[in-house]
Amino acid sequence: MRSNKISTLVAILGFFMIGTVSAQRIAVVDIQAILESLDEYQSSQKELDRIAAEWRQEISKEYDKIKTMYNKYQAEQVLLSEDARKQREEEIVEAEKQVRELQKNYFGADGLLFQKRQDLVRPIQDRVYGSIEDYAEDRGYDFIFDKAGAGGLIYSNAEYEKTTDIIRRLNGN
Repeated sequence: MRSNKISTLVAILGFFMIGTVSAQRIAVVDIQAILESLDEYQSSQKELDRIAAEWRQEISKEYDKIKTMYNKYQAEQVLLSEDARKQREEEIVEAEKQVRELQKNYFGADGLLFQKRQDLVRPIQDRVYGSIEDYAEDRGYDFIFDKAGAGGLIYSNAEYEKTTDIIRRLNGN
């Protein structure tokens, strides 16, 4: 008898849970496809590619200079005094260090290319995300996910945000 009551209760709860889940409206978008469809995004990408190619060429020239320095050092090494050899080696090592630093300044995590990307692409992304949010609110979507990128959840209805409830529960309120 008791197992029948539990089964009935589970079935009723399951029915209500299915009703709740089916009431939520979910959509999926491809942010990358949206961005690539925008001319201003494409021109920003071309500008970033141009800048990156220019910087890569500059770094390549600097490495060529270092290679020339090293080859010259190798050819003259036997003729140099111990102090002169050490000085030339230090010059080569210092030149390599400077080129690696330049490379880091251009292409590092917070480098100039990253900053330039933020300046050019961020406003476009913000506009796209704003448009998605407006679309979700106009059409009554509760959640919108990005299917192409690592962005995951793009929009959620504030009604489903329960962070504060969990914090209150943890704090005993």
